[in-house]
Amino acid sequence: MKTSLFKSLYFQVLTAIAIGILLGHFYPEIGEQMKPLGDGFVKLIKMIIAPVIFCTVVTGIAGMESMKAVGRTGAVALLYFEIVSTIALIIGLIIVNVVQPGAGMNVDPATLDAKAVAVYADQAKDQGIVAFIMDVIPASVIGAFASGNILQVLLFAVLFGFALHRLGSKGQLIFNVIESFSQVIFGIINMIMRLAPIGAFRGNGVYHR
Repeated sequence: MKTSLFKSLYFQVLTAIAIGILLGHFYPEIGEQMKPLGDGFVKLIKMIIAPVIFCTVVTGIAGMESMKAVGRTGAVALLYFEIVSTIALIIGLIIVNVVQPGAGMNVDPATLDAKAVAVYADQAKDQGIVAFIMDVIPASVIGAFASGNILQVLLFAVLFGFALHRLGSKGQLIFNVIESFSQVIFGIINMIMRLAPIGAFRGNGVYHR
């Protein structure tokens, strides 16, 4: 059965973007008042990232038939990640220099916190390889999930997946639980994505002439 155009999520998102641009262009004050809508959608997305990574990585590694298959899959995934990241970087540079996104946005420079920007810049400058590796290792598993540190969650998921794989049939119950939990998580994602038009609408609601 074909989905109606008006019920299509893509159509709803594109429509919301268009309406958001028009609203921000002619009524920027109203667009700014609707900021909580977009912020709420972004927080919902962030809320689900860590569980998605954990479930996907663990079931992917633990579900492999052999460690050799895990190694091959990991190598292919790493190569794919590097290629896609490079392509994304090139596309991003082209868009930034040609389209110049953000030009004309309704942002008051006086409201920006220069000290906060300086803190992030100093942290990036002082971040060495050793410091980076140490930062990837979480002080606690709960802390990694609570802070939403993706690299820390990923590290724990990889270790958990390998350990679960080594258990063999003894770990089947845990594997089934995590797999069922992942289905619940993806069900939550489907519900959140129904709110994507709201996030797209707010994301373009600060545009002005």
